[in-house]
Amino acid sequence: MADMDTALKEAMQIDGAVGAAVVDYTSGMALGTLGSSKSLDLTVAAAGNTEVVRAKMRTLEMLKLNDTIEDILITLHKQYHLIRPLSGRNSQGLFLYLALDKGRANLAMARHQLRRIEEDLHV
Repeated sequence: MADMDTALKEAMQIDGAVGAAVVDYTSGMALGTLGSSKSLDLTVAAAGNTEVVRAKMRTLEMLKLNDTIEDILITLHKQYHLIRPLSGRNSQGLFLYLALDKGRANLAMARHQLRRIEEDLHV
């Protein structure tokens, strides 16, 4: 089992990683961040992506879908933003956020690696 700091370091090892965060989507606060880009404010990204997660959760509820979100992908011209809600018993209400440089990232591998990190993370 990995702690939050270890999980963030592992996320930043993913090819193309620009920034990573563990976010509480009930409050919108980043519990931990790690990043190498001055152009990406991870606390602002955490708060903004909280709204994305909340909206999707509400939509699932309204549609009465008995399902859970595996991940959410936002594709920009130069970046991918991956949001992965944590599914562990002690991590309800949290998500992993990963920003990737589109030119250096392999999206399929990043999703696979983020899933593995989420499975090992203990918050």
